[in-house]
Amino acid sequence: MIPWLSENNYVFPSIELALDEPNGLLAAGGDLSPGRLVTAYKKGIFPWYSEQDPILWWSPAPRCILPLKNLHISKSLAKLIRKQTFQITFDKDFQQVMGQCSQLRQHQEGTWITDEMQAAYYQLYLQGTAHSVEVWQDDALVGGLYGIAIGNIFFGESMFSKATNSSKVAFCYLVNQLKDWNFSIIDCQLHSNHLQSLGAIEVDRQTFQVYLDNINSTPVAIPSLHWSCDTQINPGSTV
Repeated sequence: MIPWLSENNYVFPSIELALDEPNGLLAAGGDLSPGRLVTAYKKGIFPWYSEQDPILWWSPAPRCILPLKNLHISKSLAKLIRKQTFQITFDKDFQQVMGQCSQLRQHQEGTWITDEMQAAYYQLYLQGTAHSVEVWQDDALVGGLYGIAIGNIFFGESMFSKATNSSKVAFCYLVNQLKDWNFSIIDCQLHSNHLQSLGAIEVDRQTFQVYLDNINSTPVAIPSLHWSCDTQINPGSTV
């Protein structure tokens, strides 16, 4: 049995109490107010639920993360980046990115990016906490990702591709910028072959807690909304 959260405060149970099956289920209820969401992410907790369910809160173990120095860029991906096929922007169209991610999940897995979640994360975007990376081709949005930036951790939420490897290109540009902004890791939440191919690894709960404990008390400065990435990244060594 998991606890039901009060709407009157943002107290979460310890992530050590998360269930083993289903992996990481910690609590239910509460709301998606900006204050509660930020509190949750700082503790390594995120919401994940379907339209017909109550809000469910999770903190799975092992945890999938990408230490920024671990980024792997394959030869084919490096070639795509060098071709400069795409235009990259940050925070230019957060709502469309999240909407595209929602459509992808609905088609493939049963949506968990509900209308309620889209409205909640848009409020975090307006506050400068949620961010998106957009990949454009001939003025059409063909890929992207979004997530939450708190301290020196970027908590990745979802990505989508409508052109081959466009989400991987978005991810590489994100990592490049996060390095410049002195971030430590991207929290990828759950393992996937897609993320593993980019260098993501799994760590135990105690290791992930160390990263959470070291979140900078002063947020890392991120440029103002709606800016284009004019710097062509160097893919460096390939694998």
